[in-house]
Amino acid sequence: MKINETIIVRGAGDIATGTIYRLYNAGFRVIALDVESPTVIRRTVAFARAIQDGTAVVEGVTARRCESIEEVCRCLKKDEIPLCVDPRGDMIRMVRPDAVVDAILAKKNLGTTRDMAKAVVALGPGFTAKEDVDAVIETNRGHYLGKILYKGMAARNTGIPGNIGGYTHERVIHAPDSGVIRLCHDIGDLVKKGEHLAFIGENPVMAKIDGVLRGMIADGTDVKKGLKIADVDPRGDRAYCYAISDKARNISGGVLEAVMHLLKE
Repeated sequence: MKINETIIVRGAGDIATGTIYRLYNAGFRVIALDVESPTVIRRTVAFARAIQDGTAVVEGVTARRCESIEEVCRCLKKDEIPLCVDPRGDMIRMVRPDAVVDAILAKKNLGTTRDMAKAVVALGPGFTAKEDVDAVIETNRGHYLGKILYKGMAARNTGIPGNIGGYTHERVIHAPDSGVIRLCHDIGDLVKKGEHLAFIGENPVMAKIDGVLRGMIADGTDVKKGLKIADVDPRGDRAYCYAISDKARNISGGVLEAVMHLLKE
């Protein structure tokens, strides 16, 4: 049986992209919404890249920036993912989708409501199932990652990055100052501890461990002090830079199950 329901996903970062990818492959028509200048770290596996580049391909699936409902329809007919700049979610009222997924991961609700569609699912903390959405997906790494909550809230943000290769805080890099970032290295490069990855003004951004640069904010981005700007993977496998992560795949499975369950009801 071919599924033909339409789902709108708010957000197109790497975690949202994992969800979009899985829903698309399950047979849903998927439309993605994001902001004009998304601050994406894992750019090589984020459909959000299409906001600036026009198109983005992740594991064989193409997302294309669209400026109107007519372009959205043409994009869907070409079996692609339409991506619109629409932070307020105006497209939701125009399209009236069967389901809405909030994958912004802002750790707070930026305007998603339960009456937006038959099924409304949200990722991570900031939402309460059965109040502002129908279901919440746990995004905190650990035993319950990807768990569907039909009542209550996801775990609070711990502020501790996931453990990869025995490293947590060391692998994630935050901006030491505010300003425009200029890159010395980009995604896929092998780097050494202490090596310069970028400069923000005169301030160097340095690697804390050896590994492959799995994530890096785009060159020329105006960043704020403390913003997450890079991710060094100590496993050193360049292939991981161009594949949807285990975390994104796990969460997307929870989203697909929740959507199917809610639409069946």
